[in-house]
Amino acid sequence: MTKKINITILLAIAFIALAAASRLVKHPFNFTPIVAMAIFGGYYLKKAWGIIIPLLAMLVSDYFIGFYDWQVMASVYVGIILAFVIGRYFIQKKSMVKIALAALISSVGFFIITNFAVWAFFNWYGHNWAGLVSCFTLALPFFRNSLFGDLIYTGVFFYAYDLVLFIYGNLARKKQDIIVPV
Repeated sequence: MTKKINITILLAIAFIALAAASRLVKHPFNFTPIVAMAIFGGYYLKKAWGIIIPLLAMLVSDYFIGFYDWQVMASVYVGIILAFVIGRYFIQKKSMVKIALAALISSVGFFIITNFAVWAFFNWYGHNWAGLVSCFTLALPFFRNSLFGDLIYTGVFFYAYDLVLFIYGNLARKKQDIIVPV
């Protein structure tokens, strides 16, 4: 007995796996597709496992890169969950503007969550207003890379996904056109 496999879900899972694997290659600091992966997963994988796949992909890539401080690691995963929720609920009808806004909002949220965790759980900065401002100010160069990466990768994921489905759909139609019932 053969089971029909949904190409859209397989393709979304493949994109998420590639995004997580891309963390294993050399890249500029914070210029990664992780937030884009979560937004994309939130939009295309509507069921509960839609968040599990991006988190699991992240966990596997963290295993190979090396685990780090649990408080910061937890804040990264919360940032990924936020991006997933934004992808799932904010982008109801897909448009370039909504996709870009989802990437921007997710990027800012991720920046706030993770840098607040660094400030709160480490003694690198004073635990006062000046220390918080210093923490966020010193993180701005990393935020620039994150923002650009999130905007670019989110756009690429959505566009490439639609392109592959378009090509696959055309190939499938051509294949059906060739089969002649007798």
